[in-house]
Amino acid sequence: MKERVVVTGMGVISSIGKNINEFTASLKVGRSGIGRIYNAFDPPISVSIAAEIQGISFDAYLEGCAYSTEIPPGFTNEVKQCARRAPFAVQGSITAAIEAWSHAQLFKNTLAPERVGIIIAGNNLTEHYQYGLYEKFKQTPEYLSPTYALHYLDTDQVGILSQIFKIRGEGFTVGGASASGNIGILKGFQLIQLGLVDVCMVIGSMAHLSPMELQGFYNIGAMGGKRFINEPEKACRPFDREHEGFIYGQASGCLVLESFKSASAREVSKLAEISGGALVLDGNHLSDPNEAGEIRAMETALNQALIDTYDVNYINTHGTSSPKGDEIELKAIRKVFKRKTLDIWINATKALTGHCLYSAGVIEAIATIIQMNEGFVHPNINLDNPIESDFKFSGKELTKASIPIALSNSFGFGGINTSIVLQKVK
Repeated sequence: MKERVVVTGMGVISSIGKNINEFTASLKVGRSGIGRIYNAFDPPISVSIAAEIQGISFDAYLEGCAYSTEIPPGFTNEVKQCARRAPFAVQGSITAAIEAWSHAQLFKNTLAPERVGIIIAGNNLTEHYQYGLYEKFKQTPEYLSPTYALHYLDTDQVGILSQIFKIRGEGFTVGGASASGNIGILKGFQLIQLGLVDVCMVIGSMAHLSPMELQGFYNIGAMGGKRFINEPEKACRPFDREHEGFIYGQASGCLVLESFKSASAREVSKLAEISGGALVLDGNHLSDPNEAGEIRAMETALNQALIDTYDVNYINTHGTSSPKGDEIELKAIRKVFKRKTLDIWINATKALTGHCLYSAGVIEAIATIIQMNEGFVHPNINLDNPIESDFKFSGKELTKASIPIALSNSFGFGGINTSIVLQKVK
């Protein structure tokens, strides 16, 4: 028998909430985090709207943590020493991780460090950090900070987070473009099933893009926002006839995965069970979505979880708001679930958060678990004219719903297709 894997902690910082409580409240009312880009770029670029994280400083967050009775004395001082000058994406990961670690009661109910692992989901995590240093480097290269040699590496996050949380088990980064978050969850799931660790912290790292990446996405026609430039909250429109492309979103998310046995021994709450998942390629190096690959990912995940299509109640779709991507995903869902599509709730968290890229899978897993536990489906606020009629899309307001079993999809450029199965713990 393989180890059962459950979620015992969650943490998030995003444009619609700087913690799980705020994030949940935003999901319930359908609050969009999309607006005008806060700081204009020089030179100007074609992208002017995004779902950015605003209104929180890392130092202020740590000050608040210092007063928590759950956090050990001296912890925040060590965090400051490790990460005060770290890139913004690293600080976002730490923020989400502290909340998830505390949520899982791991500050006061500890495990052997060798039985804890860490996975950072995402790749090319320092684009904005590198871009911001380039002008100064051109003028005086000898004054480039020595820490740059560490901070530009994706593995910097593994090192910093493992030091802060005293993690001594396996640790690595996984890159899969927009599917990175789901891949991180799958690899953490597998580490626990193999018995290599009892707990695995999975962090979906923020994609802190520079103007170059944003302009690049725009130039290949992947980004939307042209038609609704003066109404940015309406720009992300998954499955709506006026969808144009994805809207960039910033978020960091953290899930603490744990073996059922370990969670039971520690007597901590089990928020959900990960009962299966799949990562499949469709042999394509471009950005095109692939119906066959998406079908295979969903079918493989369900087969691994021993779940019948008739048992699924909800799908948190990849739903990027891109015309071709939305169309292909619905075709794939119809092939997998057939007439059952009229009975399965469907929405897309990206309608509220924008497309969080590397962290999208983790953010959407968190949103799915919240909806499962609190019995609702969050609104699809901009779905005015669906591109298909034979699906049970969520409406413009919260809908109460029972969700024992859910699917969460993430698909990435380069033919990467993933799907995970989440269910209430029995």
